[in-house]
Amino acid sequence: MNDRYRFSLWDGTQASQELDADALLSALADDLLNHGDLEQALRSLMQRGMRTPQMNMRGITDFVKQLREERKRRLEKYDLGGVMEDVQRQLKEILDLERKQIQQWQNQAEEPAGNAPDAATGEPRSSAAPAPADSGADQFSQNLLRNIARDKQQFLEQLPQDPAGQVQKLQDYEFLSPEAKQKFDELMEQLKKAVTETFFKNIEQMVKQMSSGDMQRMKDMMKALNDMLSQRSDGQEPDFDKFMEQFGDMFGPNPPKSLDELLAQMQEQMAAMQSLMASMSAEQRDQLQQLFQNKFGDPQLEVEMLRLSQHMHRLNPDANAYPFRGDQPVDLEAAMRLMREMQDIDQLARELQRLQYGAGDIESIDLDKLRDLLGDEAADQLDQMKRLKQTLEKAGMIRNENGNWEMTPRGTRMIGQKSLGEIYSQLKKHALGNHTVSRDGRMGERTDDTKAFEFGDPFNLHMTRTLRNALEREGRGAPIHLVADDFEIYRNEIVTRTATVLMIDLSWSMARRGAFHAAKKVALALHNLISSQFPRDSLYLVGFSAYARELQAHELPTLHWDEYMLGTNIQHALQISERLLARHAGGTRQVIMITDGEPTSHMEDGVAQFAYPPSPVTIRETLKAVRLCSKRGITINTFMLDQSYYLKEFVESLTRINGGRAFYTTPEQLGEYILVDYVSHRRKKIARN
Repeated sequence: MNDRYRFSLWDGTQASQELDADALLSALADDLLNHGDLEQALRSLMQRGMRTPQMNMRGITDFVKQLREERKRRLEKYDLGGVMEDVQRQLKEILDLERKQIQQWQNQAEEPAGNAPDAATGEPRSSAAPAPADSGADQFSQNLLRNIARDKQQFLEQLPQDPAGQVQKLQDYEFLSPEAKQKFDELMEQLKKAVTETFFKNIEQMVKQMSSGDMQRMKDMMKALNDMLSQRSDGQEPDFDKFMEQFGDMFGPNPPKSLDELLAQMQEQMAAMQSLMASMSAEQRDQLQQLFQNKFGDPQLEVEMLRLSQHMHRLNPDANAYPFRGDQPVDLEAAMRLMREMQDIDQLARELQRLQYGAGDIESIDLDKLRDLLGDEAADQLDQMKRLKQTLEKAGMIRNENGNWEMTPRGTRMIGQKSLGEIYSQLKKHALGNHTVSRDGRMGERTDDTKAFEFGDPFNLHMTRTLRNALEREGRGAPIHLVADDFEIYRNEIVTRTATVLMIDLSWSMARRGAFHAAKKVALALHNLISSQFPRDSLYLVGFSAYARELQAHELPTLHWDEYMLGTNIQHALQISERLLARHAGGTRQVIMITDGEPTSHMEDGVAQFAYPPSPVTIRETLKAVRLCSKRGITINTFMLDQSYYLKEFVESLTRINGGRAFYTTPEQLGEYILVDYVSHRRKKIARN
């Protein structure tokens, strides 16, 4: 049986939802080098998201934008005028049913006595039933029903025109139509539920108790709750556990576990009702407020409801108004649900925006709410964000030290490898050559030169030349037979052992000119190059501004310029470099200095002395340090990121004394110059016969 496959155009949705630590660190690298802050780099990544062929993770900016679009979509779709229209529609249906029943009674009252309704039940007699013996009683019944129907008709004709007034009057009305009575009771239950939902969520049990007439327990609960809130206002600690023991069953399957949780739920519920009121026109708002008044038929309960409303208004005085402008009407229940959705959208957007600026906590974002509003994919991607640190920590790239996240040596090496790859990719684009080899071998690195194979040589076979040797020996034909003399191998380079100090200018001007990021990237790339391809070499790092200090490789990703220290103390940096290189007696010893400014500071009695423009004393003391390095056989190569008069004059003096090389370059080309210079000037070729 042949397997069949289907292929489709890549659209990004096929990306894996599993986090890849290498891809994450690669995406973090530039922000980390720019800002020197791991937490800020993580926030930047979460803000913009990450899209690769292997992984698709939207950023917080995308979520906020999508939430705004959802908000706009609802505003343009719905019309809150439908709330009162729905109540009016239900009332019209109720009144139509009642009027129909009244008309039936009036019609029956005019029929002959034998067909008159039964005086006891009010129901019409069957036409087959014999007329009662007492025709006077029938006449009485007809008159009674005619009077009742007339009174009901007059009552309905005198009803107010507004829905709130109609509901208020109909609460004390005895319906003739059982169906109308049932529908009015259902409307009253809706209104009671809406009033109760103003304060509570999961209130099914409360509504059931009110429906069954158990108003006393409802009043007891409301009074106890109000008493707790009064105690909290007075600075006391209410007994919430006792309250829940008595009334916990009224709060649904997931009752609150503390008074604060209950208040948070109540504030959320009340905010929805407040927003509904604020979003309506003044006339609609007045109608709805009147509609909610006196719905429980119990003055005591109404008083407790008023007390609770006052407590909650003090906790939540403001309300969001939403300018709905659509044409799809919603009923009261749907409007409350819509208000809660709008509240959730605004709350989520605020929390995500706070997260963007480092003021929020991603763990506080409610995934369930995000899933309800934006779908499963958005919730899954936000869950990915929550696992960023754990993924990098599990991969050994970052660690938590005393509550602070920092890079590990492995993570630093990975960033260095990325920096090295980026620099080499630029070398290829600019046709400057690169240092990448296709295979490993003993005794140095492979070159393009070849030689005849000798016993003991690395078997780095040059296949083309080996086959050519066989063809020259045997002539054309197949198969080709190889013998040992046909083998031709690549030559290897033996490299000298080199000890290097990379001096990085940490003065604030490096950041101002955009050179600091490039210098850090070069330092990481050079460290990765030496540790991976020249393991016998040594690399030290020295940072300098007003003072100089030795740096460790793992500090590089989070290294920051010295923002509040003035001065470029090259003298102090050279003194430290000379001491570090004194540990190495043989091989090549060199200093690579990256700077954008001339020396403006020197040491006197352990204290940095600053002067700008550079003082003659600073220049003199710095050149003394240059002469000492030269005397020790240390070469100083300078990479200048500026061409100011003072810097050029100083560097010319330095190169005359030391004999090192000077390069005028830009931050974008810095890495290419340094890596090419390092590789090309540290090795020599040998011929093996």
